[in-house]
Amino acid sequence: MRSCGASSASMRVTRDEAMKVAIYGAGAIGGWIGVKLAQAGHEVGVVARGATLAALREQGLRLIEGGSTQTVDVQAAEDPVALGVQDVVVVAVKGPAMASVAAHIAPLLGAQTVVLTAMNGVPWWFCDGLHGDFVGKRLKSIDPDGAIAAAIPSAQTVGCVVHASCLVEAPGVIRHHQGNGLIIGEALGRPSERVKALAETLAAAGFNASVSEQIQRDVWYKLWGNMTMNPISAITGATTDRILGDELARNFVTSIMLEAKEIGARFGIPIDQAPEDRHAVTLKLGAMKTSMLQDVQARKAVELDALVSAVRELGQLTGVKTPYTDALLGLARLHASTLGLY
Repeated sequence: MRSCGASSASMRVTRDEAMKVAIYGAGAIGGWIGVKLAQAGHEVGVVARGATLAALREQGLRLIEGGSTQTVDVQAAEDPVALGVQDVVVVAVKGPAMASVAAHIAPLLGAQTVVLTAMNGVPWWFCDGLHGDFVGKRLKSIDPDGAIAAAIPSAQTVGCVVHASCLVEAPGVIRHHQGNGLIIGEALGRPSERVKALAETLAAAGFNASVSEQIQRDVWYKLWGNMTMNPISAITGATTDRILGDELARNFVTSIMLEAKEIGARFGIPIDQAPEDRHAVTLKLGAMKTSMLQDVQARKAVELDALVSAVRELGQLTGVKTPYTDALLGLARLHASTLGLY
């Protein structure tokens, strides 16, 4: 594919010029990012289908924030061919959709295109930025046949950890609740000028954007909390405060987090905190309804593999036994598959 082999130094992300940006996945986070970039003067296109595509064409992309509704015009297309080669492609889909994205993203990618992945959980490029024996390992739970990695090379990929809460109010309508943080870093795990330039572009668009020395650390730390709260809430229907307020459920969460902490330490990403420290942070957020619970209630496919299956696989690679993670995965998978969501 034409984008393979491109070096990060040559890729076109500038601090001052307007860019062509495609949003692949105009859901809560993708839509939020798209509106902000369009308001900053960038040419934004969106790959969408069905009701979302129709809404974008008829009414534009809308963001409800701070008591007001902001609307931007975007070029919306079902076929990426209609949008053409981009400077930046923001991939903001759930894990189950990535195989389809990989199969259709090629028309958006040129030799200098940057792919910014704003997704939850362990991404397909995660091991490419690690060290030692783990470099370049392919996680079968995320990319079983290597098709995603082949379609979206790590050399063109910048990871993004999102610290914000948004939801889809209606097709093409996003409501922003809280948070404004975007942490970005090279998928290959080393800082670059293009990441610094992209962070400045995002900051100019109103985001609290920062550059990570190793984005895998930020991905793993966010996952450390998400991998438990999301599936447990999906199974039980409980908000995060109720999960942590139940002593037995909280102890189960703690046991899973200790397994994940040991796994991370073995592949070079130690976590200094104790699970109880993270519980305290989560409790401060109040009665949070996780994204996976929202997906179950909306009868959408759940992204268990990126959040839990990948951790189990990393446990196998590092020699860490994961009985509590296995139990969570088994229960969550059975629950989701019974509903036809996995």
